[in-house]
Amino acid sequence: MNQIQPKKLLMSKWTATEIVAKQKHFIVTKLIEQIDPTQPIEMIEMEAVFSKAVRQLPWRELCDDTKWKRGWQ
Repeated sequence: MNQIQPKKLLMSKWTATEIVAKQKHFIVTKLIEQIDPTQPIEMIEMEAVFSKAVRQLPWRELCDDTKWKRGWQ
């Protein structure tokens, strides 16, 4: 289980364990904040390094070691 703090995710690097459409390496480019600023961050935006495709997902999904590994591996 990856230990993650959502405020420190911006510009962090991640490797997907399952490659889809040559997309393996990603960078967190945006933290999507709630409408109410007192609420915690729930979603992030990641950009694929190879194709520049952007996807949004809950940041807690990065905690799953079977789907994501920290850094580029």
